[in-house]
Amino acid sequence: MRADADLGYAVETLVDGAFFNSGQSCCGIQRIYVHRSLFKDFIARAVELTNQYMLGNPLDPQTTLGPVVSTRAAADIHAIVSEALGKGATGLIDARAFAMAKSGTPYMAPQILVNVDHGMKIMSDECFGPVCGVMPVADDDEAIRLMNDSPYGLTAAVFTRDVEAALRLGERIEAGTWFMNRCDYLDPALAWTGVKHSGRGVTLSSIGFEQLTRAKSYHLKIR
Repeated sequence: MRADADLGYAVETLVDGAFFNSGQSCCGIQRIYVHRSLFKDFIARAVELTNQYMLGNPLDPQTTLGPVVSTRAAADIHAIVSEALGKGATGLIDARAFAMAKSGTPYMAPQILVNVDHGMKIMSDECFGPVCGVMPVADDDEAIRLMNDSPYGLTAAVFTRDVEAALRLGERIEAGTWFMNRCDYLDPALAWTGVKHSGRGVTLSSIGFEQLTRAKSYHLKIR
């Protein structure tokens, strides 16, 4: 997130992107890089919004955060959080505020981690749960370096009011799809693909349909 971003909108969008479907989305937000000038305000607002989530049975209309897919998945996610905490990260969400969040169940509280780095799995591997790590950055170059420091490359997002700056950054981001001021969104007209370990195949758009066809070449030489 650049210094010129709409802070309130960015917080709302990124928190939703991190915890939508309990974080179980292939294009969900897991790593967030915020310009240093906005970092404290971003964290304060993100924590406030996250604490408003209602963890519970997805059939309950009051629920805004459901369980993860299985108890085993929850244990794997807890392990990633524990590893980060053991290496110096700080968790900003008190799980005790979420009554249904209990060990040995698929119900787990959301978590925002700070004081994180790329030596932690939360910032270097897929978590697939309601957890995100947030780091401050000095400028665009640092943000791009950290964003590209990943074996995956499905989606990435840039939050800014400057379209030209977003386009320049988008050219440098190693991802199959990059967003400006949005995330976790599909458009049937745009190809859905990735790079690196996320780079196999293409769906959606006319390019995606081409993969369902078998090409046949005709070579004719007229004499």
